[in-house]
Amino acid sequence: MTDELGELAQRTADRLTPRHVGVVVAAVAGDRVAIRGAGRTATDHGGTPGPDTLFEIGSVTKTFTALALARMATTGTVRLDDPLSELLSGLLPHGTAVPSRDGETITLRHLATHTSGLPRLPKGMLLKALLRPGTPDPYADCTADVLLSGLARTRLGAAPGRRFRYSNLGAGLLGLALANRSGKDYERLITDLICAPLGMTDTTVTVDGSRTARAAQGHDPRRRPRPPWHLADLAGAGALRSTAADLVTYLRAQWDEAPAELAEAVRLTREVEHRRNPFAWVHLGWMAHRLHPRQGGHVQIWHNGGTGGFSSFAGFDPEKSVAVAVLSNTRRTVDKPAFELLRTLQASHTSELRPSGDPHS
Repeated sequence: MTDELGELAQRTADRLTPRHVGVVVAAVAGDRVAIRGAGRTATDHGGTPGPDTLFEIGSVTKTFTALALARMATTGTVRLDDPLSELLSGLLPHGTAVPSRDGETITLRHLATHTSGLPRLPKGMLLKALLRPGTPDPYADCTADVLLSGLARTRLGAAPGRRFRYSNLGAGLLGLALANRSGKDYERLITDLICAPLGMTDTTVTVDGSRTARAAQGHDPRRRPRPPWHLADLAGAGALRSTAADLVTYLRAQWDEAPAELAEAVRLTREVEHRRNPFAWVHLGWMAHRLHPRQGGHVQIWHNGGTGGFSSFAGFDPEKSVAVAVLSNTRRTVDKPAFELLRTLQASHTSELRPSGDPHS
């Protein structure tokens, strides 16, 4: 089965490479893991990416931010329904406040489930993106002062808790708030609460030392090199870099591979649920949906990510103990092949793995 698992992972990687410079695919089925790469770490040089190649994982970072929230909630450091304003104490500019609507205030739960009513981007950033679409590092100026000054002038699109509205701003503010409460920066917070207990040594904001040689070069959709993104104090929305090997460890922790103190936090992330419609919902940090019965009726829990030069996907089914991670150093979606591979793994009830069709068909 391990050989066949490797064949499925390699097939997915090979399928992506015509439009991606380099790809790494990880497939997990119970205690079996296969990681395969294809393409190159850079356009004109570098070897084939592998388990230890570093990629920007973009919005997959949000699942780490939400798990940090759950970990702090299980230890009593915060509560899910604490107001955001309480955790930003000392950071908010004088005379400003966190916006509210219809008498409802933004809580940490709202930020982690994208139900805060906040817009997708920080105040003024949409205009900047429209005027300068080629901005190489668009979030680099998102310092706490800039974010919070803009937050005070932001109007909520709905009362907190009422409806789903995906927000990079909200996830970034959650990371900033948790870091402020902990007295650590975001990178140290994630290392201490998640990566260290799991033995993940290559999930980081900062790429330095020996990691530099293992970092893939990012590329735009036309395969042109792009500079790395730095998200400043919006780090909780998408600043992490990671490897396929680390993400396998992280995904396996979503069912039964985590130390007890972290397993409790993982359970909490999935106990929280906001329904988007009868077939799709959001947990703390994770998206989820149920496939049509003709496609097996399985639940897929997932998140994808994208930065200026990278794309990513992480998904799993805790009931089947299967998971998929896909990392690319090109800004093109990897979702369709990743979902297809996940569904193939879910459909396997014996040692025989058979490919299945497009999950969106």
